[in-house]
Amino acid sequence: MTKEEKNQIIDILADKLNENPNFYLTDISALNVETTNKLRRLCFNKGVSMHTVKNTLLEKAMVKTGRDYSELFEVLKGSTAIMFHETGNVPAKLIKDFRKTSPKPVLKAAYVQECSYIGDNQLDALITVKSKNELVADIILALQTPANNVVSALQSGKNKLAGIVKTLSER
Repeated sequence: MTKEEKNQIIDILADKLNENPNFYLTDISALNVETTNKLRRLCFNKGVSMHTVKNTLLEKAMVKTGRDYSELFEVLKGSTAIMFHETGNVPAKLIKDFRKTSPKPVLKAAYVQECSYIGDNQLDALITVKSKNELVADIILALQTPANNVVSALQSGKNKLAGIVKTLSER
């Protein structure tokens, strides 16, 4: 591979890292072709973009973005596949589901919502991470609940008050 080709790959990876705030670094080595194709098909169906990358080129792309990915550099050993998705927990769920039938992919690290997660033991924590939209929805729901209770109480009180006035007027 020429230096120009390497620079093009670094630029492409840096652009992908800038466009996607969430990514997972996994180890898919020792998977046979059939299993790898099943994983790629599952990724495609879930909207996850998966690419096998050279560690040195990925590290250079990470440096080029200007963000601090230094915590992730230590896991860039061996075979590495990178998974991108807009929602932070989708690749974690995909990995967990796929590992019901296969021992891999193994999670090396993840960068989700500007936080680094190192090691396969972080997979369960990543599954529970909520996206920004889910958090906004939870906040809106929490704010709406008291208002809905007040409106409901006022509406039910209106009927009781009208019944009391009617009863008093009939006497």
